[in-house]
Amino acid sequence: MFKIIKPLSLFIFIFCIQKNVTAQQDWKSINTVEEVCSFYPGTMANMLDQYNLDYPGLEKVKQAHISGNIVKACHELLDYYKTAYTAMDLRKTIPAKTNLSIAETDTILNNVFVVQNVRGKVPYLEDGHRDWYYKGPNNDKEWAWLSNRHSQLNRVFHTYLETGNPKYAQYIDLFLKDFIIMGMPYPRVKSSTSVWRGLEVAARAKIWSRIFYGLLESEYISPATQLLMLSSLPDHAHYNRNFHSSNNWLTMEISALATVAAYFPEYRNSEEWLDYAIETMTQSMKDQVYPDGVQTELSSHYHNVSLNNFELFKEICERANRQLPDFYNRTIEAMYGYIAHMVRPSGYRIMNNDGDRGSDHSLIMKGAKKFGHEDWEYIVTNGETGRQPEDGPSYFYPWAGHFVSRSGFDRDAHWAFFDIGPWGSGHQHNDKLHLSVSAFGKDFLVDSGRFAYTGEVAEKFRPYAKGSAGHNILLIDDKGQVNGPPLAEKPLGEEHFIITSSFDYASSSFDEFMDLEGTVEHTRVVFYVREEFWVVVDRVETDRPRTVEALWHWHPDNMVKKERSIVKTINERGNLAIIPVGRQKIIPKFIKGQETPEIQGWYSPEYNIFEPNITSSYTTNITSDATFVWLLLPSVKAIPEIKAKIKSENTEGIKLSVSAKDKKWLLSIPFYKSANAAMEKSY
Repeated sequence: MFKIIKPLSLFIFIFCIQKNVTAQQDWKSINTVEEVCSFYPGTMANMLDQYNLDYPGLEKVKQAHISGNIVKACHELLDYYKTAYTAMDLRKTIPAKTNLSIAETDTILNNVFVVQNVRGKVPYLEDGHRDWYYKGPNNDKEWAWLSNRHSQLNRVFHTYLETGNPKYAQYIDLFLKDFIIMGMPYPRVKSSTSVWRGLEVAARAKIWSRIFYGLLESEYISPATQLLMLSSLPDHAHYNRNFHSSNNWLTMEISALATVAAYFPEYRNSEEWLDYAIETMTQSMKDQVYPDGVQTELSSHYHNVSLNNFELFKEICERANRQLPDFYNRTIEAMYGYIAHMVRPSGYRIMNNDGDRGSDHSLIMKGAKKFGHEDWEYIVTNGETGRQPEDGPSYFYPWAGHFVSRSGFDRDAHWAFFDIGPWGSGHQHNDKLHLSVSAFGKDFLVDSGRFAYTGEVAEKFRPYAKGSAGHNILLIDDKGQVNGPPLAEKPLGEEHFIITSSFDYASSSFDEFMDLEGTVEHTRVVFYVREEFWVVVDRVETDRPRTVEALWHWHPDNMVKKERSIVKTINERGNLAIIPVGRQKIIPKFIKGQETPEIQGWYSPEYNIFEPNITSSYTTNITSDATFVWLLLPSVKAIPEIKAKIKSENTEGIKLSVSAKDKKWLLSIPFYKSANAAMEKSY
């Protein structure tokens, strides 16, 4: 049956179609309140419906809205924001006009964005809009996601404030107009599209809030763009309120919800948004931060992401005069303490699970100042400032299972990270019992990194990054570890570790390997003789013959050589030797930049950045239970002469003698019980 359309209805129908077509063609020229209300009357009417028009200061807006005058209501709304006292910390003084330019920012004006170290130019579509679904030169959906967080717009914003050049503000105006109009209507569903995914929505809400208030008085940001932002921010809040995720994602999404609620209290739902945000964020902190202060994903990178957003949320609540529970602040302090205790002497964070080798120096200094921890300052400045810690220099976090052995806090200090904790609640690698080693300001044994999540780099390297082969552990019959428990139900007991003034001890086991027949258990012990060396003991208990491969991945900055079974660096300053101890004289092979038959010998310090590195592989066959002992000897210059011998071995552990030029040690190294660890030293 056909529906008869009356002449007036037909006129309105055709008029709306023409308006929509015209708007798509002429969206760049929509600048005034009158124009945006004419082209997008439904959007503007819906925007006004998002407001609590009884909010103090909106009386004129309400009066115009009641009378049906949307244009006047929008004018009054913008006038309100210009004279209100909200978001005073975000409001900026508009700089004097200049012709100054910053070359790096000018590349952004040409739509050239650098996303996770990959440069790409976003193309235009036939309708004049940018292609917001463009996935970069490597066809990487991660590139599209991150470009839609608008961090590049934040850079342009700060450049405008710095230079006063109108071209930067004008770019922001057109950029936002383009993006918001293109994205209409808001889909109101959870998705993973390039535009409407939680992390991108959250990032935009924060950046747009800064830009809205920071450029409120700028003549180069049109009233139309300001109103479009005010129309879209409630959509962003709605998404983060209703479709947020968990773990570090939740901290970003809920802090964004709180940002909109606190900085735009005039929205009808702002109070409910903030109530929900406080309840959700405080519960999430309990769920995703262990009692020892470590975020449960067990990635230093995402630990910091969560910490930053927990702090941002606290600051937002303080500005909104909303109080958080006492434990919230204590947890933030504990999270700072963790990164201060884990940091390398060089100031770089540990690389574990999905993370990059970035510096934590400024973040730790920020925490030290905020919480009055001069001991953290001492650690991260290598004793130049601050107060020497009363504890340390080694630390163990029993819920995370993270153990750091150090000789001290100076820049040349020995440092090793031993992972004996759970798999992690997100961004996991199958790398339990991995060991990283640094000394004399250099990284020696390293985690291979995260490479990339999507795109060509990920297709090639992601299994290697996540798998056991990219870490300093054992492969059994060429098989790596399967997924372990994602969360710890209780902290590791004292039988797993001991820290004394002269030595450190830690141990743990793993017994689940991918598609492996029979039963096998790998126990690794790390015994550190302070200021001297590490001993690593690998105990393999098996019900049948096995092939065992021990992998040691070297940082690519090292010059590495073999001397029979010994592998060592020959750097001008700062060296490490791996010395196998025992009857088995396994000759290692070097693998570097291998692509077939499987990926091996690659290192990724940052997302999308990678290079070949040497992996020294020790492979041997065993017929029954076997123990492998490695002496890891650091030296500032050439590796000195040293001798080590297994004096005795049983099912409980080993006794190892080590002798250097004028020192001797007798080490009792149990496989399982820290209380039995002991050291005798003689001269």
